[in-house]
Amino acid sequence: MSLRDWPIKQKLTAILLLISGLVLLLTAAAFVTYEVVAFRQMTLKDLSTLGRIIAANSTASLAFANEADAREILSALRAEPHVVAAGLYDKDGRVFSRYPADLPGETLPAVPGQDGYRFEQGYVIGFEPVAEVGNARLGTLFLKSDMKAVSRTLRLSAAIATGVMGISLLAAYLLAAVLQGRISQPILALAETAKAVSIRHDYSVRASKLGEDELGALTDAFNQMLGRIEDQDRALRESKSKLQHYATELEQRVADRTHELQERNEALRRNAAELLAANTELDAFAYSVSHDLRAPLRSIDGFSQVLLEDYGAQLDEAGRDSLKRVRAASQRMGTLIDDLLKLAWVTRAELRTEVVDLSGMARDIAAELQRTTPERRVEFAGPRESAPEQLEVHRQTGAAPG
Repeated sequence: MSLRDWPIKQKLTAILLLISGLVLLLTAAAFVTYEVVAFRQMTLKDLSTLGRIIAANSTASLAFANEADAREILSALRAEPHVVAAGLYDKDGRVFSRYPADLPGETLPAVPGQDGYRFEQGYVIGFEPVAEVGNARLGTLFLKSDMKAVSRTLRLSAAIATGVMGISLLAAYLLAAVLQGRISQPILALAETAKAVSIRHDYSVRASKLGEDELGALTDAFNQMLGRIEDQDRALRESKSKLQHYATELEQRVADRTHELQERNEALRRNAAELLAANTELDAFAYSVSHDLRAPLRSIDGFSQVLLEDYGAQLDEAGRDSLKRVRAASQRMGTLIDDLLKLAWVTRAELRTEVVDLSGMARDIAAELQRTTPERRVEFAGPRESAPEQLEVHRQTGAAPG
């Protein structure tokens, strides 16, 4: 598991430990560095002091060329275990005495070097002039010390720093385990609330506010967001409920309307069947009427014509006119029968539109009425201006009802 996937408690603890460890490491490094540098300077200083003392005590030995005295003075270096080699050079640069006495000759430099103390090849070496105050230089003292003290000091400082770091990290861990809860607890509370909302879809829950800091402000904002979502969810549920109610009502209306349309279609089918039967009966009736009426009409027309042809000379003008009217009426009756047959068949023919002269038809009807009933006194008036085309019939006083 990567650091990204750690729980927030572990992340906070790890961050606190890393910061504390880094600070302690830098502090320990500075401490050890300071100790090493300070001890190196102290080593140089101590060796320089020891060199001045030995050089001051060696003036008489070099002045009187007393090697035994010089060896005795150098043997005092046994009290300083870190001094591994020492040599006393005369003014000509030749080795006058050495320490320890069995020290190989190649260990000491062939000639004295530059005065002063320095670190060289893991050792501290120094060249101290041997001279009396105000007199010429008598020789040179060489001292060589190891770095064991410095190494021991370095190890001791590192051990102390490691111990301090371990104790400090333990204390930091315990403190972080206690203090991280102040940061992680509000975040964990928000996470638990968000998880509960996500799983149960319950927007009425609220996160607990544990402080007035930024996390408290975040908690307030989160709770306000949950409040708005709850209101929207409630409105959405109400809308869905209303929509479901409207859908159910619409389905019921559609079912009712479908049932009503089915009933109307059934009624239309029954009416169509009845209409078809009525048309069939009408056709039969019209055919029967036209067939049964044509024979008497032909007889009337035929006998009227025979009377006009055979006995017309014996009749006066009124008789002949009456016979002509009888023939005209019978012929018109035949035309009406034909029209009746056409009317019976009109529903089976294709509809077409054409212009009809209603005024001409009205004039023909009026002329026929005047011809058939001349005794009726009727005045026919044409259409007036700016009014729909119409025929007005004015009855005079005493006219027969029409």
